[in-house]
Amino acid sequence: MTAARKAIFITGGGSGIGRAVAQNFAGKGWLVGLADINQRGLDETAALLPTGQSARHVMDVRDRDQWAAALAEFAQVSGGRLDVLFNNAGIGLGGHFPDVDPADADRLIAINFGGVVNGVYAALPLLKATPGSVILNTGSASGYYGSAGLAVYSATKHAVRALTEALDIEFARYGIKVRDLMPSFIDTPILDVTPADSNAPVRDRLTAGGIEISPVSIVAAAAWDAVHGDRLHTPVGPTAKQMAFFSRWLPSLIVKRSRKMDEIAQRQG
Repeated sequence: MTAARKAIFITGGGSGIGRAVAQNFAGKGWLVGLADINQRGLDETAALLPTGQSARHVMDVRDRDQWAAALAEFAQVSGGRLDVLFNNAGIGLGGHFPDVDPADADRLIAINFGGVVNGVYAALPLLKATPGSVILNTGSASGYYGSAGLAVYSATKHAVRALTEALDIEFARYGIKVRDLMPSFIDTPILDVTPADSNAPVRDRLTAGGIEISPVSIVAAAAWDAVHGDRLHTPVGPTAKQMAFFSRWLPSLIVKRSRKMDEIAQRQG
């Protein structure tokens, strides 16, 4: 008897990290559920995957009813199997805190953290029914230490990290592992966003500060390792690995570097 193919459901699958992870898992024979608010992005990602190895779901992670509908549709294709829930959807908005519109802050929290919470609630029955299942959340290197100019974004990623830690303990009773990725600055469209306090996109600010931008392919590989390994938090990229180390042993160096980046932001603003 042929074993049922494994299945992963990816939010934010229409671009960037979600697309790269979809390609990696599909290339290894997995069925990939692609979820995104952007239909065009979903179509573009699906076109990159082998025929018959993906399902597309247009949805907003803030909406619990849409979560329920998308997962019900995916379960029909996967035979009720969900080996990995990849909570990856997120947005990047930043700037000097007083310059950030409170409505944008609300949206950051609702998508970056609320979307993860919604996903866990919605997917839990399928995950419990699939032996050895995993929840993988996209955190950030800014989840190691608060990042000036990204205060609310950084706070959402701290929340994702805390949720990951707590649920990995709670869900052990179900045989479900919970993991997160902690990438630094990855070459995705999120770097082309212009912060509220600047006339230049994030990408320009990073270049001016001498901060490396890593290719998205390294996140796809890290996601595979996180799902199949025992590490709770997986830092991705040189800056993330430095943040993981310094936040524990030398947080003053993070503060010093953050002040430098804040000064650059002031000059560019």
